[in-house]
Amino acid sequence: SKGECVDIPSEKELQLLHTNVCKSLGDTKRIQILYMLDEGPCNVSDLAAALDTPQPTISRHLAILRRNSLVSAERDGQMVVYQLADQRIINVLDSMRTILRDLLELQSSIFV
Repeated sequence: SKGECVDIPSEKELQLLHTNVCKSLGDTKRIQILYMLDEGPCNVSDLAAALDTPQPTISRHLAILRRNSLVSAERDGQMVVYQLADQRIINVLDSMRTILRDLLELQSSIFV
Protein backbone atom coordinates (compact mmCIF):
# COMPACT_ATOMS: atom_id res chain seq x y z
CA SER A 1 0.00 0.00 0.00
CA LYS A 2 1.02 3.62 -0.38
CA GLY A 3 3.26 5.00 2.31
CA GLU A 4 4.91 1.66 3.04
CA CYS A 5 8.66 1.59 2.75
CA VAL A 6 9.89 -0.72 0.07
CA ASP A 7 13.43 -1.99 -0.14
CA ILE A 8 15.13 1.40 -0.29
CA PRO A 9 18.92 1.06 -0.39
CA SER A 10 20.77 2.33 2.64
CA GLU A 11 22.80 5.52 2.50
CA LYS A 12 25.95 3.44 3.01
CA GLU A 13 25.15 1.12 0.10
CA LEU A 14 24.35 4.06 -2.18
CA GLN A 15 27.58 5.79 -1.16
CA LEU A 16 29.52 2.66 -2.12
CA LEU A 17 27.62 2.45 -5.43
CA HIS A 18 28.37 6.08 -6.18
CA THR A 19 32.05 5.83 -5.23
CA ASN A 20 32.80 2.50 -6.92
CA VAL A 21 30.56 2.50 -9.99
CA CYS A 22 28.98 5.88 -10.74
CA LYS A 23 32.21 7.87 -10.44
CA SER A 24 33.95 5.29 -12.64
CA LEU A 25 31.30 5.87 -15.30
CA GLY A 26 31.59 9.65 -14.90
CA ASP A 27 33.91 10.04 -17.88
CA THR A 28 32.93 9.31 -21.48
CA LYS A 29 36.38 7.91 -22.31
CA ARG A 30 36.06 5.32 -19.54
CA ILE A 31 32.68 4.27 -20.91
CA GLN A 32 34.23 3.93 -24.37
CA ILE A 33 36.99 1.78 -22.86
CA LEU A 34 34.37 -0.50 -21.32
CA TYR A 35 32.62 -0.87 -24.67
CA MET A 36 35.95 -1.61 -26.38
CA LEU A 37 36.69 -4.29 -23.80
CA ASP A 38 33.25 -5.74 -24.41
CA GLU A 39 34.56 -6.62 -27.88
CA GLY A 40 37.44 -8.55 -26.30
CA PRO A 41 40.59 -8.13 -24.21
CA CYS A 42 42.92 -5.28 -25.23
CA ASN A 43 46.21 -3.76 -24.21
CA VAL A 44 46.77 -0.06 -23.58
CA SER A 45 48.27 0.55 -27.03
CA ASP A 46 45.29 -0.98 -28.83
CA LEU A 47 42.85 1.03 -26.72
CA ALA A 48 44.81 4.26 -27.26
CA ALA A 49 44.89 3.74 -31.03
CA ALA A 50 41.23 2.76 -31.32
CA LEU A 51 40.05 5.67 -29.16
CA ASP A 52 42.53 8.18 -30.62
CA THR A 53 43.69 9.08 -27.13
CA PRO A 54 47.22 9.34 -25.72
CA GLN A 55 48.42 6.16 -24.04
CA PRO A 56 49.07 7.84 -20.64
CA THR A 57 45.46 9.07 -20.60
CA ILE A 58 44.14 5.58 -21.33
CA SER A 59 46.41 4.19 -18.60
CA ARG A 60 44.99 6.65 -16.06
CA HIS A 61 41.42 5.70 -17.01
CA LEU A 62 42.25 1.99 -16.82
CA ALA A 63 43.75 2.49 -13.36
CA ILE A 64 40.46 3.99 -12.15
CA LEU A 65 38.40 1.20 -13.75
CA ARG A 66 40.74 -1.41 -12.32
CA ARG A 67 40.79 0.14 -8.84
CA ASN A 68 36.99 -0.06 -8.82
CA SER A 69 37.01 -3.65 -10.14
CA LEU A 70 35.24 -2.87 -13.42
CA VAL A 71 38.18 -4.21 -15.44
CA SER A 72 40.80 -6.81 -14.67
CA ALA A 73 44.36 -7.01 -15.94
CA GLU A 74 46.57 -9.92 -16.81
CA ARG A 75 50.24 -9.78 -17.72
CA ASP A 76 51.13 -11.37 -21.06
CA GLY A 77 54.91 -11.16 -21.30
CA GLN A 78 55.80 -7.46 -21.46
CA MET A 79 52.20 -6.50 -22.14
CA VAL A 80 49.25 -6.07 -19.79
CA VAL A 81 45.93 -7.15 -21.25
CA TYR A 82 42.71 -5.70 -19.87
CA GLN A 83 39.23 -7.18 -19.93
CA LEU A 84 35.84 -6.54 -18.40
CA ALA A 85 35.64 -7.86 -14.86
CA ASP A 86 31.86 -8.24 -15.09
CA GLN A 87 29.88 -8.31 -18.32
CA ARG A 88 26.80 -6.91 -16.54
CA ILE A 89 28.26 -3.38 -16.65
CA ILE A 90 27.59 -3.34 -20.41
CA ASN A 91 23.98 -4.37 -19.78
CA VAL A 92 23.66 -1.47 -17.33
CA LEU A 93 25.19 0.97 -19.83
CA ASP A 94 22.93 -0.31 -22.62
CA SER A 95 19.89 0.13 -20.36
CA MET A 96 20.95 3.68 -19.56
CA ARG A 97 21.40 4.42 -23.27
CA THR A 98 17.90 3.07 -23.98
CA ILE A 99 16.48 5.31 -21.26
CA LEU A 100 18.36 8.26 -22.76
CA ARG A 101 16.98 7.58 -26.25
CA ASP A 102 13.45 7.29 -24.86
CA LEU A 103 13.82 10.53 -22.89
CA LEU A 104 15.20 12.39 -25.90
CA GLU A 105 12.35 11.07 -28.05
CA LEU A 106 9.82 12.15 -25.44
CA GLN A 107 11.40 15.60 -25.12
CA SER A 108 11.48 16.09 -28.89
CA SER A 109 7.79 15.18 -29.14
CA ILE A 110 6.91 17.61 -26.34
CA PHE A 111 8.79 20.51 -27.93
CA VAL A 112 7.61 20.02 -31.51
